[in-house]
Amino acid sequence: MSTSNKPLSKAIVSAGFATGTLDILSAFASAWLRNSTSPSAVLKFVASGVFGVEALPGGAMIAVFGLMFHYLIAFSWATLFFLLYSRVSILRAGVVLPAVTYGLCVWLVMNQVVLPLSNTPKFPFNLTSAIIGSCILIVAIGLPNVLLARKHFGS
Repeated sequence: MSTSNKPLSKAIVSAGFATGTLDILSAFASAWLRNSTSPSAVLKFVASGVFGVEALPGGAMIAVFGLMFHYLIAFSWATLFFLLYSRVSILRAGVVLPAVTYGLCVWLVMNQVVLPLSNTPKFPFNLTSAIIGSCILIVAIGLPNVLLARKHFGS
């Protein structure tokens, strides 16, 4: 189905870097605007998913691990999207619908499955945070994956 000369793996790598960068920059901006939380603290929170609350006061190396984990997750979501793109028709239904659908699916899985199973500190549900988080994932994960997949597959 690909009409691009670029191999699928390169398209996925491009999507992973693009979505990972957009998402982490959005997370930094949101955390700073909402709570004056530093980018380093955001990355340490990500690292706490593996290392637990002991990561939160950690140093620069913990933040680097957080960034690596973040990109691993972004590459995983990009890979899944590209593998599903030719098989799931809703992902090829224009731009907005698949971006919203995939962004909301990512939010749902991350917040209802991954984070609860991880070692991150637990917080009660907050509707405002949920709306902001899902909007970030629609714009930073859903939309770039849709646009890059359409470009790669020639939709």
